[in-house]
Amino acid sequence: MQVKRFFAADMRQAMKLVRDELGADAAIIGNRRIAGGVELTAALDYTPSALAPRVPNMELEDELRKTASRIVSAQAELSMRGDSDATTNRQLFAGLPLTAAEPLVEPTFIEPPRPAAPAPAAAVDQRVFDSMRFELNGLRELLEVQLGSLAWTQLQGSKPQQANLWRRLQRIGLSGPLSRDLLALTTEIEEPRQAWRMLLAHLARMIATPEIEPLEEGGVIAMVGPAGMGKTTTLAKLAARYVLKYGAQNIALVSMDSYRIGAQEQLKTLGRILNVSVTHVDPGQSLANALDPLLRKRVVLIDTAGLQASDPALRMQLESLAGRGIKSKNYLVLATTSQKQVLTAAYHSYKRCGLAGCILTKLDETASLGEVLSLAISHELPVAYLTDGPRIPDDLHLPRRHQLVSRAVSVQMQEEPSEEAMADMFADLYHNPAKKRVG
Repeated sequence: MQVKRFFAADMRQAMKLVRDELGADAAIIGNRRIAGGVELTAALDYTPSALAPRVPNMELEDELRKTASRIVSAQAELSMRGDSDATTNRQLFAGLPLTAAEPLVEPTFIEPPRPAAPAPAAAVDQRVFDSMRFELNGLRELLEVQLGSLAWTQLQGSKPQQANLWRRLQRIGLSGPLSRDLLALTTEIEEPRQAWRMLLAHLARMIATPEIEPLEEGGVIAMVGPAGMGKTTTLAKLAARYVLKYGAQNIALVSMDSYRIGAQEQLKTLGRILNVSVTHVDPGQSLANALDPLLRKRVVLIDTAGLQASDPALRMQLESLAGRGIKSKNYLVLATTSQKQVLTAAYHSYKRCGLAGCILTKLDETASLGEVLSLAISHELPVAYLTDGPRIPDDLHLPRRHQLVSRAVSVQMQEEPSEEAMADMFADLYHNPAKKRVG
């Protein structure tokens, strides 16, 4: 018997390591939480008698038997659904739980009442329950991975045309929930090319854009977002666009970035070139007081510092922008070259100041637009501007929804997504069955 330990950030990555090294026949004989992730112990040619017997834990074994029974029931139900397309579609595309009677949720444990006086036994019981909860969480993740694989295999067999559309949407980089919603809108279309055209048309309609260009509407406009997204360059393009159209008299620039080396000097240089006034707001200084002399200007553009989510200065900066007297329209600047996790973290960090929309940058460098479009659609962020190069202001554009979708298709991945990637995507749909539907 070959036994090996695997370390990863989460259960899914650990399972992938096991499959890659030991194959699909490996047995998971242990899992535990460690600093920074999880540890799996897997074995080939595993026989229970090969290991030393453990002290039985009746409560844990009872829960494990229930979970194992649910796995068998779920597998049997999936295998019987080949002739029931309506049920399959309702669960895969409407985001319903696996069964109405037994939704796929984590079991809830009720801790037995503790005595009035703390006793060592209570601490032991809590550790037991924590261990049980972790092991059951691991089993749930394993169940979701297995269900995702079974669901994807079944879809390929029963509806190959729909499976092909799933693959094409994944090549663009769209999220699983958004792909599910799009496919639910085209279930009645049988001709593949027409179905694909309708999918793209629905995708274009889901992208929101402002009715009035922000610069034309005027007011206080702030660029927010993490470092490296292109906030300062975008602000320079917006300022130059306005000055070329209306002159420099009714626009002002404000910098809240006192952290990045050369940030204020960069904005001063831009102000000299455009003949536009530049105001610097230091940390702790009132933004409302700094903006008060500029209220007569038709447009005030604010450049902010790109700070880490854990930095207390970020909270102060966002609170300043969200202040009652500011009335700032805050646009989240997102580089389309960023990974999905970075984009998602940026949204959750900066939504606290109230977001009027987003600005997509670096379109000329990106290899995929699906991730950023999925974020904008799922969180209902209007796309205000696009940038696709270094030229000021020539590489700043107003978004055209159909052109944006065409561009997303043109930069899609050349290779087909792997079977494992498709199964993981279906597993995510099982993990988050109640996500809000779009459209």
